[in-house]
Amino acid sequence: MNLCVIPARGGSKRIPRKNIKFFSGKPMIAWSIEAAFQSGCFDNVVVSTDDVEIADIARQHGALVPFIRPASLSDDHTPTNPVIAHAINWISSNITPVEFTCCLYATAPFVSASDIRKGLRILTEECCDYAFSVTKYVFPIQRAIYISHENRVKMYKPEHFTSRSQDLQESWHDAGQFYWGRSEAWLAGKPAFTSDAAPVVLPRHRVQDIDTPEDWIRAELMFNALSLTDNG
Repeated sequence: MNLCVIPARGGSKRIPRKNIKFFSGKPMIAWSIEAAFQSGCFDNVVVSTDDVEIADIARQHGALVPFIRPASLSDDHTPTNPVIAHAINWISSNITPVEFTCCLYATAPFVSASDIRKGLRILTEECCDYAFSVTKYVFPIQRAIYISHENRVKMYKPEHFTSRSQDLQESWHDAGQFYWGRSEAWLAGKPAFTSDAAPVVLPRHRVQDIDTPEDWIRAELMFNALSLTDNG
């Protein structure tokens, strides 16, 4: 069995009620639920939440909410892995054993069904523990700078001051959309950022963190522009 788990805690601080705030015409979490179903990859799409209102909205959009997440897994400092492991254990004990599990974030409106399918294919074909979405840094990280306490500019890697961008190795970062994994890897608490993980490469124009009100505005502008392009 393949399981999709969408973690959706109710206590967002910087953007209150972020998981169910309307984004381009529907609750944010609805975009992730719809992409999960459209992918055709899953036997069950489960939302793991501690919040009754989020649970009701998730059910309205077709997801299962078979349990309310324990308070011990719902504070600001709870990492993702134990939340996914809890869901796998619950489903395996009460419904059926789970072979592959995808953690799909509730705030990933740019996620596509085809990328979810690609992730499952990479996970199975490359025999790795995880496969997750990544995208390229727009600027060489070797030439990154920071501002010191004295309000002065300093380079992290001064040795690359004269290096040409095209001569530097490309760098990638987590796109924050989805993480396919073998259930035994989730249950063992194995980290995703290791040599046992494979990348699912996404274009930069379909990746945007949504952590602040400014991020939200930028994401909606990007999303609406992409929608116009797709419909044009």
